[in-house]
Amino acid sequence: MSKEKLSDEEKGILEQFIIPFYHIEKKLQLFPGNKSKEAEAALLGISLDELETYRCNLEENAKQAALELLKEEEVIDLIDKLPFDGEETIVAFGDSITEDDQSWFSILRNLLEISFEKPAFNFINSGVSYNTTSEALRRMDRDVLIHNPDWVFVALGTFDVQRLNIASDRTLIPLSETWENLNTISLILDDQVENPTLWMTPSPVISELLDSNPLYEFSIEAQDLEQVRQLVSGKTGGIVDPKGLRMGEGEPKAWNYLSDGLHHSLSGHVNTVREVLRTLAEVKIKS
Repeated sequence: MSKEKLSDEEKGILEQFIIPFYHIEKKLQLFPGNKSKEAEAALLGISLDELETYRCNLEENAKQAALELLKEEEVIDLIDKLPFDGEETIVAFGDSITEDDQSWFSILRNLLEISFEKPAFNFINSGVSYNTTSEALRRMDRDVLIHNPDWVFVALGTFDVQRLNIASDRTLIPLSETWENLNTISLILDDQVENPTLWMTPSPVISELLDSNPLYEFSIEAQDLEQVRQLVSGKTGGIVDPKGLRMGEGEPKAWNYLSDGLHHSLSGHVNTVREVLRTLAEVKIKS
């Protein structure tokens, strides 16, 4: 661990934008020490105890969010309609909005483990921060298919439409390539996974917050994101939030985001879980 004490500003950035979204076992898969929490803490410049405390707090946030959801009558009704028996392997294939330690997937995991008697689910969080569809496709075999999943959520596309500050006249990934990547992912999952793919549309961003955040060297424009949302909404399977309204009707609401206007707050993730449950309750199982 670094002996240099972090400033309050550095601690704030670490807590909000780094620790929840970075897990070295995902970033450095070929390194023998990638599962070492001591090494991870050292890279972050904190002690192992501090890292474990941060992670435990985030997990507790997700658990408490699940418990609050279970107070909602609609949620209880939806759980009764879920196509699960409690022994499924469920993979979330996404970017940083999925990798987040208190993400929608963490809340969903807690919700289902609380709700099912003697649950034996296997939840695999295959979110990797800032992944484009091209990067995700490249790792699909080792991060998704190797687990022989019963269900797969695909939550990708947001970072395809980055416009880098040094090249703002184009998106990082052309829309045609995003279409090809999503189509390839769809074909692979249709062939190798028994149940329908569950597609999550990218949610809006609050551009003025993103643009003013010095951590990021890119912008995201609403019209670019809408084009990707339309591609995802046109897929077969279950579509989570096809109109992209889960962060607020009309304009997305700031309280559903972190201060970057890009990643979701706990309330934003809770909104996503509600939409996930609604989609799962209605999805048509392959015959």
